[in-house]
Amino acid sequence: MTHPSDALARIFDAQPDNDLPEGPNYNVCPTVQVHAVTNADGTRRLQSLRWGFVPFWAKALNDGPLLINARAETIVEKPTFRDAAKKRRCVIPASGFYEWTKDAQGNRLPWFIHPPDDAPLAFAGIWQVWDKGEAPVTTCAIVTCAANDAMGRIHHRMPVILDRKDVARWLGETDEPAAPLMRPAPEGALEMYRVDSAVNSNRAGGPRLIAPLDAA
Repeated sequence: MTHPSDALARIFDAQPDNDLPEGPNYNVCPTVQVHAVTNADGTRRLQSLRWGFVPFWAKALNDGPLLINARAETIVEKPTFRDAAKKRRCVIPASGFYEWTKDAQGNRLPWFIHPPDDAPLAFAGIWQVWDKGEAPVTTCAIVTCAANDAMGRIHHRMPVILDRKDVARWLGETDEPAAPLMRPAPEGALEMYRVDSAVNSNRAGGPRLIAPLDAA
């Protein structure tokens, strides 16, 4: 996430909370706070959510697998995600994202994927409040779908990326069903290039992580 919070609030026409994550962050990892656009009470908000969905029945934040993604094909069927998919959808902005291939020796080779115009992406997401700890924690997951042809050269899955005009529909601000939006991004919507393997460490940071490999 390299876009500042005030720009995200303006782009997504949302009222910003006061505790938004500081940026830029070139290596957003699971369990950290991320920006998310929600509309739970008729007001569109830009708020901070913990990336890693925690079901309401979990006894601890680390109880069970780390649910950073939810598959579009089964999201309305799985008890873990079903209620959130119907009632608690959000949009998770991102400046880009990483995916990995492997070489013949099994080494993980990172790629940076981003829109050609460098506008923020709008990932479809779901959220859930977990309130069995000392204080409630609002958590989220990114909805994923089958990759389009371009993305499929790197990985068989990709985030559901919403067109800006469909944000209101995903947030439940219209009467239109949201399910048809859970589809691969159009061809040409993303650019991708190899980056240095430094990003494989969750301690790495800085703009060098998204520099093209031949320019790093």
